[in-house]
Amino acid sequence: MPSALDQRPAPTAAGPRPAAPRRRTRVLALPEARWALAALVLFLAALPLKLLDAPAWTWAPLFAATYVTGGWEPGWEGLKALKDRTLDVDLLMVVAALGAAAIGQVLDGALLIVIFATSGALEAVATARTADSVRGLLDLAPTTATRLLPDGREERVAAEELRVGDTVLVRPGERVGADGRVLDGASEVDQATITGEPLPVAKRPGDEVFAGTVNGTGALRVRVGRDPADSVIARIVRMVEEASETKAPTQLFIEKVEQRYSIGMVIATLAVFAVPLAFGSALQPALLRAMTFMIVASPCAVVLSTMPPLLSAIANAGRHGVLAKSAVVMERLGQVDTVALDKTGTLTEGTPRVTDVRPLAGAEVGAGRGGGLDVDLGADLGSDPDGHLDADGLLALAAAAEHPSEHPLARAIVAAAHERGLAVAAATDFTSVPGRGVTATVEGRTIEVGSPTSAPAGADAPTSSAAGTGSPTSDTARADAPTSSTAKAGSPTTSPAGTGSPTSRTAAADTPTSSTAEAGSPTSADPNAQQAATLVRMLEEQGRTAVVVRRDGVAVGVLGIADRLRPDARATVSALTALTGRAPVLLTGDNESAARYLAAEAGITDVRAGLLPQDKVAAVRHWESEGRRVLVVGDGVNDAPALAAAHTGIAMGKAGSDLALETADAVVVRDELATIPAAVVLSRKARRLVVQNLVIAGAFIATLVAWDLIGTLPLPLGVAGHEGSTVVVGLNGLRLLREAAWPNTYTPGYEAPPGD
Repeated sequence: MPSALDQRPAPTAAGPRPAAPRRRTRVLALPEARWALAALVLFLAALPLKLLDAPAWTWAPLFAATYVTGGWEPGWEGLKALKDRTLDVDLLMVVAALGAAAIGQVLDGALLIVIFATSGALEAVATARTADSVRGLLDLAPTTATRLLPDGREERVAAEELRVGDTVLVRPGERVGADGRVLDGASEVDQATITGEPLPVAKRPGDEVFAGTVNGTGALRVRVGRDPADSVIARIVRMVEEASETKAPTQLFIEKVEQRYSIGMVIATLAVFAVPLAFGSALQPALLRAMTFMIVASPCAVVLSTMPPLLSAIANAGRHGVLAKSAVVMERLGQVDTVALDKTGTLTEGTPRVTDVRPLAGAEVGAGRGGGLDVDLGADLGSDPDGHLDADGLLALAAAAEHPSEHPLARAIVAAAHERGLAVAAATDFTSVPGRGVTATVEGRTIEVGSPTSAPAGADAPTSSAAGTGSPTSDTARADAPTSSTAKAGSPTTSPAGTGSPTSRTAAADTPTSSTAEAGSPTSADPNAQQAATLVRMLEEQGRTAVVVRRDGVAVGVLGIADRLRPDARATVSALTALTGRAPVLLTGDNESAARYLAAEAGITDVRAGLLPQDKVAAVRHWESEGRRVLVVGDGVNDAPALAAAHTGIAMGKAGSDLALETADAVVVRDELATIPAAVVLSRKARRLVVQNLVIAGAFIATLVAWDLIGTLPLPLGVAGHEGSTVVVGLNGLRLLREAAWPNTYTPGYEAPPGD
């Protein structure tokens, strides 16, 4: 007896659902950004007047307004920090700017204020963008769901009203409303946001589905297994927020000593002023000496020791496609000693491609189930001199049948045919069956392209009078058909919960028999079944998704489809191993066999497969509990919690999700993996330059301070020495802007010196 699920078509009156609005904070909605913009505008207005020696009354008020707009907020925050007995860097920078203005260096002080205010605004924008992206992740989960009542009626309810045990109907193209298990129906669900798998996964009764994932062409009846507030997508949001909050506060190298140095400088300045007065010195000489001491001992050169090298490294990396979001990120990047890589979209291109086209020996162009059918397909679809279907002919045949389909495997097959310049014939009577494949009529022949376990058309299902070619009349009929040619129609098939099937169309995980056993069944009417089974087994052992092409019920070839390894993946793995002293680890939600095969190609031996987002976070936290500094590279929503929890996170930019891009500390814009080890090398160069600059700045300060205390250092000479040290360390740091500083080709064991 057909169920209501089978009988009820998807509604069309409502039309397509509008996309959820993106929640994005406007930059000028942030007070830090407004104050920084005001300070910048005032500074740019005053600068030409000052440089052109205009009267002071024209530029002095503008500079004063610059000090106020750009400095009041960090100054106020610094004063509040004093309540906690902390000498905040914000307050020190404001004091340094005011000190510069006090001795006539108004322009320098204003520039310092503008730079500092802009830095604070950029930090506020980055924080707001991350918060926006985390909130926007909730838009992946639908706001409403169709709940089925015990009497068979339907009601549209808010997703948060669903309770464990409720039954919901998920129509084609809709997002799943809650985590649960399939009760009835068959479809393919795109769950890349949760597991990162590149292909939709076949779902049948008993399989687990996740809130926010997208249903394919079939309808599903799902029993809710978790409260919506505890769904996987909701837990991802919580994990990202928790990881961001619990991440240890980062200090730049110089900030580790800045507090003590600044406090010591303030105390010493007061002592230089007070001690001479106590011994009877005049006020003016004591004040002048103290002012000179404060200038030459001020941390300006020390602060500039850090920022120019790191900012130069950021600019150089940006030119080569790596965007580090802050100087903190650039510093931390060089400290990593463990690397964890995602698979799909990171090590691989993230798009399935046809890798193997294997026509079967004996698959003659004119042969088929009818035997005497006199149709010359050789001219159109390709054949060798002996009249057998060749590789181009097989690919063109599959592409013709798959052309109307929107499935990722179908798009890969059609794209491969177009890349080879093959003519794709028109198809009619097209049908698609979730988890099984497609059937179409091409040049008068019934062509099936699908999983190795799917039986030929008409072999395992009753013949329908509406299907002239012997194909089923609807997706529902095919979904209910058994996966074994010996099974009775309508017998239930279940698959283990999870995400481990090697391909969305392969039903091997759904049946107790393997694909090779099915394809090579001795009872099969297909004379090429055993040969096809051998090819399927060989391709699946190589991590490929095997797709069998049948013509009039007879297998004529097998296609292998896989997500292709990036060209620079192996070299990148080798370089990261040399830099960190440990081979990278592969963390993926994909199945184990595909993950291990691809890892072997890339040179990775440690593989953690079948992971959900919380499993990746657990692995990262375990390593960091051992004292490691972990670099995580990923691209998907499911990678975001691990990116946030890691010491440093890098997202792939082209296909990266918004959440991954906002959560990560750096972004590889052009998806070039080789830039990651190059960025690590550049970060280590920057760190060495920071140490050099600190030595230079320390030498200048020590010399000038000693001169001021032992002898009499003229104020202009003290200012010149102070400014000179600032210029020297600044120029030294700018060396990393040179093109030669970027390691275009990284050789393991070699790190170019900073000036290279």
